[in-house]
Amino acid sequence: MENIRSRLKLTGNKVEDVKLRKRKSQLYAKEDESPLNNGVLRVVVFSVAFRLINCFLVQTSFVPDEYWQSLEVSHHMVFNYGYLTWEWKAGLRGFFYPLFFAFIYKTLHFINYDSVYLLIWLPRIIQALLAAFADVKFYFLIRTLESRDVAKWTFFCHLCSWFSWYCCTRTLTNSMETTITSLALFYFPLPGSKTHSSKKYLTLVALAVIVRPTALIVWSPLLMYHFWQEDNKLRLITHNFIPIGAVAVVISTVIDCIFYEKWTMVQFNFLRFNIFYGVADFYGSHPWHWYFTQGFAVVIGPHLPLFLHGCTIAFKRYKILLAAVVWTLVVYSLLPHKEFRFIYPVLPFCMVFCGISLANLKAWRRAAAFVLLASNLVAALYTGLIHQRGTLDVMSRLQTLCDVSSTSTPSRPDVLLLMPCHSTPFYSHVHCPMKLRFLECPPDLGEEGYVDEADMFYDNPLHWLRTSFPYKSSLPTHLVLFDVLEKEISVFLQGNHFVRTAEIFHTHFPEGRVGGSIFIYERH
Repeated sequence: MENIRSRLKLTGNKVEDVKLRKRKSQLYAKEDESPLNNGVLRVVVFSVAFRLINCFLVQTSFVPDEYWQSLEVSHHMVFNYGYLTWEWKAGLRGFFYPLFFAFIYKTLHFINYDSVYLLIWLPRIIQALLAAFADVKFYFLIRTLESRDVAKWTFFCHLCSWFSWYCCTRTLTNSMETTITSLALFYFPLPGSKTHSSKKYLTLVALAVIVRPTALIVWSPLLMYHFWQEDNKLRLITHNFIPIGAVAVVISTVIDCIFYEKWTMVQFNFLRFNIFYGVADFYGSHPWHWYFTQGFAVVIGPHLPLFLHGCTIAFKRYKILLAAVVWTLVVYSLLPHKEFRFIYPVLPFCMVFCGISLANLKAWRRAAAFVLLASNLVAALYTGLIHQRGTLDVMSRLQTLCDVSSTSTPSRPDVLLLMPCHSTPFYSHVHCPMKLRFLECPPDLGEEGYVDEADMFYDNPLHWLRTSFPYKSSLPTHLVLFDVLEKEISVFLQGNHFVRTAEIFHTHFPEGRVGGSIFIYERH
């Protein structure tokens, strides 16, 4: 016993240092990981920088809705320029999304920083930051589901996408819908997910539906999958589905009723306009197979071979995501009016399969990654910097007329846009009360023999101009038109002393009423 005591006895007050062996078990490693060690900060900084560069390298127009269902409505709500030609357009989507940008505009106006530059770029910068946040969430979702290597290549595929680059920083409801969808996917109960939260993902889905009701198409199979997998189905319905859905409908309806100043339910309006009245068909139609033969291939771009290969590898593990992609393509194929942007929200789902494919290529991985990056880069830079930039550049040119309109001189600018309706942005890109007019094209709501103003003009441009401006005193000071129209109205231009003052490049692929260049004519 004495021997044991002597061995345990400490010599004096000296305390010996004890070195502990570092545990290498994954169980303990997770507790020691800091944001820096885990790469969170690095991913966040890179994503933010990437999307801000993305934002400033997209200087072209895509579709009218990126202005006429967001910025133009917001600008009118705050500054009250122009007239209410946007009201029927806003009614299809509601005021929730424009209200988001109206708050930004109101803040800028309050602090006296409502310059046209900030009004144009700040909403897009905020959209870019939201997209970066969604990118980060997407990376760490894949990181929890797959290995670090697969997560890295999936993130690479996601950032490489030319269509995401082209769309994600635009003020489109489709862009916001896709961003919210990526965020909701982070909390969705995918097989093996460690970030599942029913309340969070359902709240985000409800928000996506408020922004754009068609988000329900994308999420329908996912919601049914969750319901089928849930053990306590009654609790899921009573504690999540019904309360969150009801709150979303109430908030959306209250906002729209306030701004319409009458009882309005946007979701019903959307169904009524697009299904019963067929308003969407008014803007063109495509054959039923268009998404399968053209649309999807263009949106996914050079990723298509990787996507098909990834489907063969990860079909069983992520069949619900593939089902959502196929379901969305099928449902949208049943609607006559089709656009590339409608299927943009399923692109993040596709990137999961692309990343798994690229990670499994092994020997050809780096070569495939280089080809993917180079091909997407060419498409992204061309569409972002060159294709269809004229309709934005012409508004920058017209904005310089604001200095004249702010004076009390008799020659206040009066600009008429002789172009297909909604070809350009409007007051959100000039931000001064000069007189701006364009050829209107409100949809046909069942009126017999209905012809919109734009069609009336293009049927006989000279006749329309002569009847609309019978006296020289009623003529506008400036005309803006595509080059394809110039020859047809040259007699009117010469007879009324209009002189071309600017030629602005628009596209290398003119089509129909849209020309390759835009001309500005000024009356002398």
